[in-house]
Amino acid sequence: MPAPRISVEDGGGPLPEGWGSPGRDAGPGTGAGVPDPGTGAGVPDPGPEAGSGPETAPGPEAGPEAEAEPDVRAGVEAGAVVGVGSGAGAGAVSDEGAGMGAGDAGGFDHHVLKSLLGAWALAACSAQESTAVEEHLGTCGPCAEEALRLREAVGLLHPEESLDLDPGLRTRVLESCLGRRPPRIPLPEWAAPYDAETARLDALLQDIGDSEWHAPVRLRWFENDGPVSRKTTVAGVIAHLLAVDGLVGTALGLPDPLGEEAPPVPDPTRRTEAYWRASHRPPTRAVRGPWRDQTHELIRTVSFAGGGSGRLAVEYGVAGDAPGEDGTRVELPLRDSMVERAFECWIHAEDIAEAVDYPYEPPSPRILHHMIDLAARMLPTTLAERRRSGRAAPSRELVAAGAPGRSLRLEVEGVGGGEWFIPLDSPGASGSAESEVAHIALDGVEFCRLAAGHVAPEEAAAGQLGDREAIRDVLFAAASLSRL
Repeated sequence: MPAPRISVEDGGGPLPEGWGSPGRDAGPGTGAGVPDPGTGAGVPDPGPEAGSGPETAPGPEAGPEAEAEPDVRAGVEAGAVVGVGSGAGAGAVSDEGAGMGAGDAGGFDHHVLKSLLGAWALAACSAQESTAVEEHLGTCGPCAEEALRLREAVGLLHPEESLDLDPGLRTRVLESCLGRRPPRIPLPEWAAPYDAETARLDALLQDIGDSEWHAPVRLRWFENDGPVSRKTTVAGVIAHLLAVDGLVGTALGLPDPLGEEAPPVPDPTRRTEAYWRASHRPPTRAVRGPWRDQTHELIRTVSFAGGGSGRLAVEYGVAGDAPGEDGTRVELPLRDSMVERAFECWIHAEDIAEAVDYPYEPPSPRILHHMIDLAARMLPTTLAERRRSGRAAPSRELVAAGAPGRSLRLEVEGVGGGEWFIPLDSPGASGSAESEVAHIALDGVEFCRLAAGHVAPEEAAAGQLGDREAIRDVLFAAASLSRL
């Protein structure tokens, strides 16, 4: 097949020597140079004379752009031929090519790579683009500095946030759902804290590994006016909650998780010790299943029983009684017992979270208020019990039941807080602002940790005003609410 004709052949001018040979590399256009065998430089082609050739057909007039295009193409083609030489033409083409290729990566030139820096800083580039940009940054100082500034700016746009969910998220979601479609069997309001706190603890247990179930946990409480602690494991804490929750279950007619090992006295400490002794091996993560099933069964049972079941009595040991003592027992109504179990669930969840180095937030404000209110209402009875055992100052002004007597104003600040007037001389008396002799102010979470025995009464960050003896008695009574 003959070689295609080019403009010189069409113009009728003389062809350079050797043109049209089968092995040629490129054809010259108008104004193109023919390689010189000695120097490699282009020899100007004289080109055809205007009007030469009788058969030349007139064509459309070519503009400046059309005339320039053959020159550029011819120069590049000539450069391809002479690129291996040492002439001026070859050097010019080679230098230009080298300049355009400097700093290129992945087939992108410098300008394209620079325009990709913003997307790269936002991690919005494809894998190929990211690789090209990172290779380019290793050889281009200005782009590397710009990339560093952009990455720092992106850090300001995306502040670090905790991956843990807001503790009030579950409550808000349930309220929204129940507002749209009320449940056929509603959960009593006083059982909501237990439902929420057991669900939060169960979510924590789901996230920890097998080995963390054996992480050491030190349980702390306050006993005989001094701190006490007991070492166990994460699994041992869940076993403790299972055993004590069984008090509420038996009051509702559910099977006792201790079975025949249950002690005759319904004391939380004795039940825990009995459960630990009955286990042939230390508790493992297998204890989560029975505990979780029991919490679900408790919620289900109180829901079917309705709000009236809140008056059902649950036998408990008195806060402040030492293990093994046959002190006076009290009966908490079921509505208060469920809040107390929610309180202990939160406190021991914090113990577990601390042992496995996991963040854990306090309960929502509404649930925290339920817990503070229960502790405040239990203080008069605890004060009377401490007074009988000689650990509190004697009564100063005995009054008739229901009559106002000397009172301490307990002001709990922060979320879930409020004000309570605590009668000092008799649990049957009523507290009132007119009979106030002392005032304590402290944070809500701090007060709960004091009631849990995690903060010593002397170390409680409380604002104090008035009768110092009354203040000391109330702070120590709050700490005495704690137990194993």
